[in-house]
Amino acid sequence: TEQGDGRLAAGKGVAVCMSKEEADSFLKEVFTDRRFGEGRLLVEEFLTGPEVSIFGALVDDHYLILCPARDYKRLKEGDAGPNTGGMGVYSPVPIVTDEEHATMVEVMEQTVAELAAEGITYSGCLYGGFMLTKDGPKVLEFNARFGDPETEAVLPRLGGDFATALLHAATGCLKPGDVVVKDAYAATVIMASGGYPGSYEKGKVITGLENNPALVFHCGTKMVDGRVVTAG
Repeated sequence: TEQGDGRLAAGKGVAVCMSKEEADSFLKEVFTDRRFGEGRLLVEEFLTGPEVSIFGALVDDHYLILCPARDYKRLKEGDAGPNTGGMGVYSPVPIVTDEEHATMVEVMEQTVAELAAEGITYSGCLYGGFMLTKDGPKVLEFNARFGDPETEAVLPRLGGDFATALLHAATGCLKPGDVVVKDAYAATVIMASGGYPGSYEKGKVITGLENNPALVFHCGTKMVDGRVVTAG
């Protein structure tokens, strides 16, 4: 999902191609239109199954596994349409069995151990994206950040003093009790301009924000003459 010059492609640098025509169209975007920079491509194994993200807070070889979340990447209902930066997410993820969760945690542990073995000092978030295949969880990606929109469903479930946890992580003394996962549920729904993730008009007025009982997170909006409008 990175552009050729190292800039992020905002989660839209991946195409799941179900036909030769879809593959040809994406190849044109990459190599002819140069939508993602200099035009490099990585072909990955096709994994079938629901996608689940596991988040961990990591300081050297000390880590805390936080709650999992499930993101929906495709634009349309029924897992159809192009990949986006994420159209919605929920946490916890009831479809994950205890065995699958243990496997994903084991992979995270192995990753942490390998970082330490290679002498890599790392402090921060480690986020593993997994596909729950018929052969068990398979790694799709790792990120050195919280995911979007996963963050909006994960953070509301975390208890304890999060600021203190971040301070402890930054100073290398992460403590097991710094962050606790509450027995709570969270779901996030993305509202995006028509045309997304392709080209779309900006400057559209967003209504319905006042007296909204839900938590509202902004991304790509701005204030114009006292009104919130789309801006990216």
